[in-house]
Amino acid sequence: MVFSAQSFFSSMMNSSWFYILVTALATMLLFGFLIFIHEFGHYITARLFKVTVKEFSIGMGPKILQKRSKKTDIAYSLRALPIGGYVSMEGEDEESGDPNAFYKKAVWKRMIITAAGGVMNLLLGLILTFIYVLTSVGLAAPVVYKFQENATSSQWLQENDIIVAVDGTRVYTGQDAYYEILRKGIEPIDIKVKRDGKEVVLEDVTFGIMTEQGVKFGSQDFYFPRETKTAGAVLRHTASQMRLSVKMVYESLFDLVTGRYGFEQISGPVGTAGAVGDAIKDDVQAGEGEASNSLLYLAMIITVNLGVMNLLPIPALDGGRLLFQVVELIFRKPIPTKYEGYIHAAGIVLLLALMAVVTFKDILGLFL
Repeated sequence: MVFSAQSFFSSMMNSSWFYILVTALATMLLFGFLIFIHEFGHYITARLFKVTVKEFSIGMGPKILQKRSKKTDIAYSLRALPIGGYVSMEGEDEESGDPNAFYKKAVWKRMIITAAGGVMNLLLGLILTFIYVLTSVGLAAPVVYKFQENATSSQWLQENDIIVAVDGTRVYTGQDAYYEILRKGIEPIDIKVKRDGKEVVLEDVTFGIMTEQGVKFGSQDFYFPRETKTAGAVLRHTASQMRLSVKMVYESLFDLVTGRYGFEQISGPVGTAGAVGDAIKDDVQAGEGEASNSLLYLAMIITVNLGVMNLLPIPALDGGRLLFQVVELIFRKPIPTKYEGYIHAAGIVLLLALMAVVTFKDILGLFL
């Protein structure tokens, strides 16, 4: 009898209690790691510019563990709720007599400290993207390889067409082309291809439409060939995938505001945990030599999302603080600390309220 770790783990994943346990643990570890990376960016730049740091916390709410450094008097904390973290600095939201208070530092230094968390998440996202591309089974080239049965786009496209642009957007990889068709292919679109050495614009190319959770998407009806995994190809796909990940965040927000996506498409920690569980199942159940990398892809998307969202100019987020600092840099006069603090406090209340509503929606979705 030969023991197979993969088959053993697959059978264990079919046990509901084991699946819940693994999902919860993986979600906490994933969130904890991404939060740590984010807060470490703030922490290390604050220390670099000699700002007085009071606490470095992973998690929110009641303390589980805390260790205070005898040398620096900084408290390092682990808190109960894995929904965030913070680096508490002297003079961040209030006036202080400490000469190393945050608000007394030059504005350019404060801008670096404020932006460092989101930048660290984006750097981590770039590293994860590189690993994801490097370990992928194949890299999709933006070429029409073979049509699916009853493909509608075959009336315009031909096999061996090299896709150059989709509806005016330049594409560099098969993943780029897939995303643009998915998002824009719900109506006829123009596609520029290179055919027989010449660039040709195919007008009003039509694709099928598929619906996921009430949202319509264009359905790509042809296959891409695999590209040889050279060093240059890996770097190109990494850069393209990273750009696409950032673009997806902005365009998803735009689609949410314009009504293409509804409230039911928003997910909080509970919804993300469900996605983590599904990704673990995909990875475990993938056949030999066909590793799906679903969990790695999810971690990549979440950390990029976290980095981009935190840099948006929204009160209480890093981008909101950066906006105040940009105003100070332009007008050479800071907005009074207490008033800025009030605005960020209101932002925190609104964000927590939104998170509570979304979490309730996610939990309700588990039973419906």
